[in-house]
Amino acid sequence: MIIIKTPEEIGIMTEGGKILAKIMKELEKKVKPGITTKELDRLAEELVLSYGGKCSFKRYEKFPACLCTSINEEIVHSVPSDRILKEGNIISLDLGIFHKGFHTDMAVTLPIGKVSPEALRLIRVTKKALKRGIKKVRPGNTIGDIGNTIQRYVESQGFNVVRELCGHGIGRQLHEDPQILNYGKRHKGEEMKEDQVLCLEPMVIAGNWKLKKTEDGFGYKTADGFLSAHFEHTIAVTKDGARVLTGSE
Repeated sequence: MIIIKTPEEIGIMTEGGKILAKIMKELEKKVKPGITTKELDRLAEELVLSYGGKCSFKRYEKFPACLCTSINEEIVHSVPSDRILKEGNIISLDLGIFHKGFHTDMAVTLPIGKVSPEALRLIRVTKKALKRGIKKVRPGNTIGDIGNTIQRYVESQGFNVVRELCGHGIGRQLHEDPQILNYGKRHKGEEMKEDQVLCLEPMVIAGNWKLKKTEDGFGYKTADGFLSAHFEHTIAVTKDGARVLTGSE
């Protein structure tokens, strides 16, 4: 069931989204060669708690950490560990916070020091795919319009979208209806309505779109070992289009 939010609820989620964006900016500053993903997770939880919030992911379906830290071929949901970030890696940080009864969720992919031109291009394309998807968020458009736009752009750039994972509605629950695929057909799927809140999250792969579980049992990685990137925003559907709640401004 798709849940329409009240203006007051969207106001609370806007507060939470601003906090989340600030925390993510602080984490981005710490991403450099030599730091471990466990250190990033510890900082993320400290920051979430300092704002009076809670970590959305911690203990959700037994996930043991606050922050998801997916490196190189890892797509999403990798558990932080003593693994050290190295020059040339890329890392996807995915973080959700629970603020005054509501969740918000966002993700970014970052280069570690100097990375290959292809890795940089993958990051740019994934970020742009999210922006293009956001432009399709408005009452009357469909979830298929979003997926089709993301898929066509990504494939035009020689990459592939993940097909077995998706974006989602969000609110009092971390994952609500509808599911938001990163592929699809125009004018198909649920029609968006004013005051819905959605998480769009393109996951883009440099190789084949097939995936497999990571060794920690929680994450997913590319089946062929090619790099993957991931960006996500929490977005409210307004009468005038999309309003990004996890934007930095």
